[in-house]
Amino acid sequence: MARGLVRTYRDLEVYRTAFAAAMEIFEVTKQFPIEERYSLTNQMRRSSRSVCVNLGEAWRKRRYQAAFIAKLSDCQAEATETQVWLEFSVKCSYLDTNTGRKLYKTYDQILGQLTTMIKTAPTWTTQ
Repeated sequence: MARGLVRTYRDLEVYRTAFAAAMEIFEVTKQFPIEERYSLTNQMRRSSRSVCVNLGEAWRKRRYQAAFIAKLSDCQAEATETQVWLEFSVKCSYLDTNTGRKLYKTYDQILGQLTTMIKTAPTWTTQ
């Protein structure tokens, strides 16, 4: 995630990790029961995708450090929400434990990267 190599939000390692995780969630939730379509399935897909969306918005708000940090904080909230949905998915036996653990750890990594970005916000912002 070296700043000198980042030109767009798509260049951020955290974005690439979050996007890949959201796509994996999309794939594994295809097997969830139909009765979960409008609750757990949609909510988990939405929150996982929202991490990426908020990263894109944060990137565009780099002009103002407070706005940048606020959007990164939204990313953290969505990543944590995704972790909660993953827990429910495993407990309801919709998702096998190994896949759930792997995805949960990926979101721990994402949360760590977001925390680092917040702590180093002055190096990312333009003012």
